[in-house]
Amino acid sequence: MAPQQRKEAFTEQIAGNEALIWKICRLYGHTAEDRQDLFQEIMVQTWQSFDQFRGEAKFSTWLYQVALNTAIAGIRKKKRTIPIVQREAIPEMADHSPPADDEQLQQLYTAITKLNGIEKALTLLYLEDKSYKEMETILGINESTLRVKMTRVKEKLRQLLNAYTYGTR
Repeated sequence: MAPQQRKEAFTEQIAGNEALIWKICRLYGHTAEDRQDLFQEIMVQTWQSFDQFRGEAKFSTWLYQVALNTAIAGIRKKKRTIPIVQREAIPEMADHSPPADDEQLQQLYTAITKLNGIEKALTLLYLEDKSYKEMETILGINESTLRVKMTRVKEKLRQLLNAYTYGTR
């Protein structure tokens, strides 16, 4: 693929899935700066591995895999510097933060941030209505294990949300 075609294909795919990246950043970044850094790191990782996308799965499934692996692995570093040559090679995307939420949604996000990396990823995919088969592809964990983990995560979230509801944070 010619460089210009690659850039256009990348920009088009990311534009259609930018909200997905922001959701991951929201769950794994504790501050606005952390979320921005993670967004940039995900963009770099996605751009660098874009040629590896073979179209065997939906682009969003592949993007989840790249983004979650980036977030879970903790590749992002505070104030990570990207070489200027590399930064210029990455197509520019709109710079915006996720919209403000209502109180219930904020409590849910707060509870989710208390989960570990895999639990956060599983919760995000569940909230995105991904099937267990898709989750298996994205996370590399077999379906029966995912079902058990999801049951435990739901219970953990119930307890965390009850703590918020009854003021025992």
